[in-house]
Amino acid sequence: MKIEQIGEFGLIDKIARQTKTDRTVIKGIGDDTAVLKYSNKEYLLFTTDMLLEGVHFPKPPDTSQVYETSFTCEVKKMSEVSPRSRFFNIGWKSLACNISDIAAMGGVPQYCLISVGLPPNLELKSVNQLYSGIKTLARQFKINVVGGDTIKSGKLIINICLLGKVKKKDLILRSGARKEDAILVTGNLGGSISEKNLNFTPRLKEAQYLVNNFKLHSMIDISDGLILDLYHIIKDSRKGARLYLKEVPISPLIKHKKGALKQALYGGEDFELLFTASKRTGQKIAAQKLARIVGEITAKNNSIESSDGTKLNIDGYQHF
Repeated sequence: MKIEQIGEFGLIDKIARQTKTDRTVIKGIGDDTAVLKYSNKEYLLFTTDMLLEGVHFPKPPDTSQVYETSFTCEVKKMSEVSPRSRFFNIGWKSLACNISDIAAMGGVPQYCLISVGLPPNLELKSVNQLYSGIKTLARQFKINVVGGDTIKSGKLIINICLLGKVKKKDLILRSGARKEDAILVTGNLGGSISEKNLNFTPRLKEAQYLVNNFKLHSMIDISDGLILDLYHIIKDSRKGARLYLKEVPISPLIKHKKGALKQALYGGEDFELLFTASKRTGQKIAAQKLARIVGEITAKNNSIESSDGTKLNIDGYQHF
């Protein structure tokens, strides 16, 4: 059997079933981060993300040329991307993805390791800009860069490991959704692949406010699309979901374009928070305009449907 036959998440499930851990692991494979024993009041959070040229950020037409040239036109198309260098934005995103995972667990990031695969013809200036993007975001979120590794590679590869902490009372897993919970999402969805995925700001501040002021039952960050990430919640929670399609907050950048709703549901790279809470709590959160109610949790296992009962296709970004 080939990997493409079982898909990315089938592969992850298979690896998880074959992996054994000891009692120091509270939550291993299968959530936004690993959760590890630490102290009487806190857990450690441990996560990693790998970014590959041509998959997570644009591939230049000719890798023998200086990278900045190929990205100039790309930036001009991105109204939400600031006119920083391509490599600054790539570095920023590589750390931001990890911070978003920590945020989705209710925690705070602290230390990171940076490993890179670098093409030998890459300009040193580009490497400096890459690290500048990482370090700028690290300073903003008070994260210490404490090491890493470098190798020669045919393509630019970045892998960041991030360590953080979460108060035990604030830990939010994917698996806690309850029947009749409200489903909420921060921010707008859709168009992020070409509009903001290289310079988004992780919703850490919003996540901290939510866990400190409300009781949330489950949470995930939207990286693979609203539908697919919601599916992760209902699968782990053994529940179903009903989406109010008219309430899905579509990005103004694509709102009037053909297929806008489909992009908002399946596009991915939004890095907004998707979470559930009791109906009453959800209404309070929505009233403060901290997030928008886009559906409710049902008892139908692993099924996502629209308000009229139409079953929605479970799809989104997968590597295989």
